[in-house]
Amino acid sequence: MKVSIIGAGAMGGALAEGLLERSREQFGLSVSNPSQSALDMLASKGAKTGHDNRVCIKGADVIVLAVKPWIVPEVIAEIRSEIDYKRQIVAVIAASVSGDDLKAWFDKGNGELPQIVICMPNTAMSVGKSMTFLVPVNIAGGSSAISDVASMFNLLGETMTIDERYLPAATALASCGIAYAMRYVRAAVEGGVELGFKADIAQKMVTQTLIGACALLERPGAHPESEIDKVTTPGGLTIKGLNEMEHAGFTSAVIRGLKACVK
Repeated sequence: MKVSIIGAGAMGGALAEGLLERSREQFGLSVSNPSQSALDMLASKGAKTGHDNRVCIKGADVIVLAVKPWIVPEVIAEIRSEIDYKRQIVAVIAASVSGDDLKAWFDKGNGELPQIVICMPNTAMSVGKSMTFLVPVNIAGGSSAISDVASMFNLLGETMTIDERYLPAATALASCGIAYAMRYVRAAVEGGVELGFKADIAQKMVTQTLIGACALLERPGAHPESEIDKVTTPGGLTIKGLNEMEHAGFTSAVIRGLKACVK
């Protein structure tokens, strides 16, 4: 499969890096970006790179638009005439860009559109641990477009196909959620430093603990509350710590942050 990525920023760069690291033979990769510095590393790993978006997409099976949301219409206007609407699939990684927006921007005036998939991964693509959501837009019956795009993102973590109305909430939980998880880690490390550990040692403790917690929850039938019950002895230290966090609004703060993100 030939994949062309327009944009080598946080998302486009992570996607390109992940594909090059995990399946260079399966995907022929081309990447275009305005600045050369973002392309140098990708070129050294085997990607074909350049600055012309129209040249980048020639011959691609999947075209990935990984640019800032406000740049998407400009890029589409630039490449629209070069896209083979009957053959090429367009995957769009851009927050807050709707399916209706994309249909309007890709319409050449005759109602014809390419097959479009909105994709919302997170930056853990670069280490093969992303949670990526796929939203089909204008996908023909019997098309392999979703499975083709999923085969790319499945190499970089887990994928889930969802209806567009759920995308804002999914973005809050998993894409923005990377930042929320990092903030918890940072807070726990700072607590570890106050308790007497060096920051790098505290970080190792916290990250390995989170890895263990995730592994426990991946078991069939696992639930966070049942795992909490296993380590909260009556009158013990763990329940005292949990209750102090709840007194400070821990659960409420997480929920309010997620809801604010969706707004």
